[in-house]
Amino acid sequence: MGIIVWCVLFAIVIFIAFVATRMAAQNKEDSLHDTGLAIIEFGRAFPNEAIRQLQATENGQAIFVRLHDNKAGLMRNMARHFSCHLIEPGRVRVVSSETGRGLAIEFLDAPNHNGKFEFASPKEASEVALWLLGNYIAEPDKDLPAGHISAANKQ
Repeated sequence: MGIIVWCVLFAIVIFIAFVATRMAAQNKEDSLHDTGLAIIEFGRAFPNEAIRQLQATENGQAIFVRLHDNKAGLMRNMARHFSCHLIEPGRVRVVSSETGRGLAIEFLDAPNHNGKFEFASPKEASEVALWLLGNYIAEPDKDLPAGHISAANKQ
C-alpha cells in the first residue's frame, strides 16, 4: 500500500511540474506581435485617439503608436496585462542606443515605462524617434518668433 501512495504522490508532483512549465512557456510567448490585438487594446484604452501607424520592437514586448495629431503612444506587455501610455508633448527624453537599432527612452510622466527598446533595423528606430521628437517639442515652442529668420532660410 505504501508504494502505491508514493507513486501517486510522484505522479502528482510530475503533473504539477508539467503544468507550471507550460504556463511559464505561454507567458513567455505572449507578446504584441499581433498588431490587431495592439489596435484593439490601445483603442480600448484611448477611444478618442485615431491610430496612424504602429511599430513593434524586435522582441514584440512593446509597440509604439503614431496617432493622428502627431502625438505618440506606447503599449507594453507587462507580464499579465498590456499597459497603454499616451505620451504627452515635452515629457519624454530619447537617446540612441549603442547598437544603432534601438532607443533609450525616459518617460517623465511614467518612469515605470523607461527602458531600452531595440528594433529590427535602424530605420525603424529612427522612425519611432521622429514620432517621439515631434512629440518632444511642446506646441508653443514649434512656432518661430515673428521676423526671425534662421541661418538656414537666408539666401
